[in-house]
Amino acid sequence: MSGERNRTDTRKKRVRFLKRLILLLTALAILIPTILVFYLLIKVKVLEEQVSILQQTLQAGAETIQETGQTDDANVIKETEHFVEAESTEAVATSQEDTKSVMESQETGPVREIYLTFDDGPSKNTARILDILKKYQVKATFFVVGKEDDASILLYKRIVNEGHTLGMHSYSHDYNEIYASKENYITDLTKLRDYLYEVTGVRSQYVRFPGGSSNQVSKVEMKELIKYLAEEELVYYDWNLSSKDADQRNSKADTIQNNCLSQIEDYSKEVILLFHDGPDKEATAEALPGIIEGILKLEDTKLMAITQDTQPVQHVIAN
Repeated sequence: MSGERNRTDTRKKRVRFLKRLILLLTALAILIPTILVFYLLIKVKVLEEQVSILQQTLQAGAETIQETGQTDDANVIKETEHFVEAESTEAVATSQEDTKSVMESQETGPVREIYLTFDDGPSKNTARILDILKKYQVKATFFVVGKEDDASILLYKRIVNEGHTLGMHSYSHDYNEIYASKENYITDLTKLRDYLYEVTGVRSQYVRFPGGSSNQVSKVEMKELIKYLAEEELVYYDWNLSSKDADQRNSKADTIQNNCLSQIEDYSKEVILLFHDGPDKEATAEALPGIIEGILKLEDTKLMAITQDTQPVQHVIAN
């Protein structure tokens, strides 16, 4: 008896469900055509108004012909037709312009942003790199180290004065020293930040760890250093594409250029490209014009310096 009652209840539930489903489908079958009818009525109303305006315009033209009594009816008719044509052309042009604007807003894809970044400078190659960037009117980012000679001081100032972003790499660039402890890292970075502010008047907000945040040298847990940067409201940037100019096997300019241009189109959005600005990086400077020219030929792509709006590429994330 209990089993029979359960089967009966189940059948009743199914029947109720089917009834509700049928009611829903029926409501939709009525509602959708009703909405379409209202839409078509509105469109018809708009068309009727446009036809009425056109008829009034033609009638005005005909009345003008009768009132003037000119024998040269063709001229009057021509003027009336010109008036109507002008009105029509203006309406079409406005419509086309609105349509074009909508289409452009819909079709404009994401712009690929490429950031040229240079580590380890200033060096004897920095001025040449800056000259190339100036020639192509391109801005870049320099993650510098601490150097106190007059030539380096002038280069720090030139980086800032020419609109590039001044970032911090480390003061000493001595991995064994700065990564020996958290205190050592903080001391080194603070020294560099204060020195750059003294020399340029810019208090840098951007950091790149020597070897990147994924380096295998640090004796300190990198997440500890990352948390420290966050506390100081400093942002660190790794890279997602390397020119490989630090590898001795990539010491030729054409190899460096190919390393960059052969991979850039694999990225649809942001590319943070790693270079090195050291005294032995003549090939990097030599490759730079070809790299910039190749990038400038790409569609929906622009070269930029890192700013507060730049989305960081980070190999290690501290929770």
